[in-house]
Amino acid sequence: MFSNLSNLAKGVDTAFLVILSVSLFFLIGLTLVLIYFIYRYNKKRNPVAAQIEGNDKLEIVWTVIPLLLVLAMFWFGWTGWKPLYSDPPEDAIPIKTIARMWKFNFLYENSKRSDTLYIPQGKPVVLDLEAVDVIHSFYIPAFRIKQDMIPGKKIRIWFIGNSPGKYDIFCAEYCGLQHSSMYTAVKVLPQPEFDNWYIDTTAVDITAAPSPVPAGETIVRSLGCIACHSANGTPMTGPTFKGVFGHEVTVVTAGNERTLAVDEAYIKKSILEPNTDIVKGFNSNLMQTYKGQVSDEELEDIVEYIKSLN
Repeated sequence: MFSNLSNLAKGVDTAFLVILSVSLFFLIGLTLVLIYFIYRYNKKRNPVAAQIEGNDKLEIVWTVIPLLLVLAMFWFGWTGWKPLYSDPPEDAIPIKTIARMWKFNFLYENSKRSDTLYIPQGKPVVLDLEAVDVIHSFYIPAFRIKQDMIPGKKIRIWFIGNSPGKYDIFCAEYCGLQHSSMYTAVKVLPQPEFDNWYIDTTAVDITAAPSPVPAGETIVRSLGCIACHSANGTPMTGPTFKGVFGHEVTVVTAGNERTLAVDEAYIKKSILEPNTDIVKGFNSNLMQTYKGQVSDEELEDIVEYIKSLN
């Protein structure tokens, strides 16, 4: 009945079962009492209404019992919620978790980046949650974990994955037109497999592609750029990448329109300072900066990828 996929699951399941049991008890009990009252005190059996005096003992009973039940439900809820925000163990693995429309990214201490969360079995991990644009919500149903991610607010949670496997991660807070596509997974690996993945720079290391073009495409996908920018000319939330390099575009800069050539400098500035020059016809402040999240080499690969789409 109880999930044991994470160290938090049993506490959450217990609180849910307690609340569900109390609710079902009163639902069934009150329904039966209501049916009995309808039968026992109908007009046929009681043509003249009887005056009922107050009963102090009864008043005390139906005040104290619900109070105790509510306190019990609160206690189980509190004990299930508290571990998520307690201090993590000293050996917990820190993973920076970044949410943006419409993508999760995970950055490890060795600078490895992945759009899938990899964790070792039985080892605590601590997630530093960061939302860079709007409110998102980090949700792993199988682990009974859900935490809102608020721009500008530092939030930290920790947990332990107990069983190897792949489990869904969703954004549980509506965050825009493609909210439903914002999902990924957590993969719980036995410690030796996780160690091999962690030190393998070719497994998910997005700089390891053999040439700049596929490397740039991998980076673009990893960062979630394709959620707003198409590679086939289809209009989306942001301008398409197809056929844009080497052409001129009309942008709005500080409220004034001007024409700029789409060259290497323009593309890099659009990634690092996306709201300085807004392409005419598109909304401002939707894209957040990637400054500090991509290296100079990765910027060069992205430029080469966009060039290849001409």
